[in-house]
Amino acid sequence: MATQGQLYKRRGHALPPSSVQLTLSALATATPPQTIMLSLIRLPRVFTINQIPKVFHEDGIISGYRHPRSSATDCILSLFQLTNETLNIWTHFLPTWYFLWKLGSVVLMQSAWRDSFTWPLVIYLLSCCIYPLASSCAHTFSTMSARARHICFFFDYGALSFYSLGSAIIYSAYVFPDKWVNGSFHRCYIPIAVFNTVVCTGLACYSRLGLPFLQCNHDTIKRFPECQSPKFSKVIRVVAFAYPCLFDNIPLFYRVFLCVGDGCTDNDTNLLHYNHIALAFLTGFLFATHLPERLAPGSFDFIGHSHQLFHVCGVLGTHFQMKAVEQDMVTRRPWLLEHSIPITLSNSVGAALLCVVVNLTIIILFSLPLLSAPAYKDKTCGRSPQKASAKLCPCC
Repeated sequence: MATQGQLYKRRGHALPPSSVQLTLSALATATPPQTIMLSLIRLPRVFTINQIPKVFHEDGIISGYRHPRSSATDCILSLFQLTNETLNIWTHFLPTWYFLWKLGSVVLMQSAWRDSFTWPLVIYLLSCCIYPLASSCAHTFSTMSARARHICFFFDYGALSFYSLGSAIIYSAYVFPDKWVNGSFHRCYIPIAVFNTVVCTGLACYSRLGLPFLQCNHDTIKRFPECQSPKFSKVIRVVAFAYPCLFDNIPLFYRVFLCVGDGCTDNDTNLLHYNHIALAFLTGFLFATHLPERLAPGSFDFIGHSHQLFHVCGVLGTHFQMKAVEQDMVTRRPWLLEHSIPITLSNSVGAALLCVVVNLTIIILFSLPLLSAPAYKDKTCGRSPQKASAKLCPCC
């Protein structure tokens, strides 16, 4: 027997108000408002390694890849779903706010601009804010296109090299052992560190696409060096970051491992320096080896792969480094003000600004060939990852 509502439908009439109210009431009871809102947000799909272009592949990572032509909105939405980049993003985005809080406390509470002795600390803390922020942005938006991926990581490399200079500036100001203070190496230390940042950024960008304009070929997949020799490209990138890091730490290594007798600055801060050094070497090891995912491909796609651990160890190492230099700054201040090289604009803020300008110039030089490439080359991805893997040049 037909119900009253069915009879109304057959006759072409709307349901009576009471029935509409009952229906809406039942829907509201069955579906909570939060569920309705979530159902309106469609999270992007994720793909396997066989469905995306080679340029997006990561060693030992089989699944959890985002679309290689994601929109900016898709990239941001992917922050709230589990992909192989989600923890890469959050492990650097969240610490950025901690470092920003540290920077703000120094600038606002210690009258940093009126005390030149704190300028190196401000520059260092600024570099600590920039490198995780640049990294999280690079990992977030690197799947908008292949060329966007390269440009995103060019900025990531520049931020890391700026952090290496920040470390050098603060080591020169507060960490040098007493024996080396005001010596010839101390006087040359900052200029060499600035040069090293230029080498670091240039080599790291070169490891992706070769020399700008000369080796950038958009009409063939034979791009040097990442496509032809991925292992050699990885070696170049490791050397690019290891070289300035090792140079920056020469005075620290001598102070905590080699120096004996008077003038070695043997104090309680050295324990914090040991923690930082151990984490720094562990960070480099994870970056170079891609462990543990190389041992069990597919097992650590979402949680526990080397890049996530690399981020965590790097941030923890920066935390211990920050604590150590702050303690050295406080305990050694009277002696350093009397015996060390005076802190000036040229060996602190000036060196940092020069590094920023040169690094941005390098990034622009490497990015221009990608930005000036014919538009249709980048469109070969299409909207289908399966077709993209077959047609898209794996490097450009």
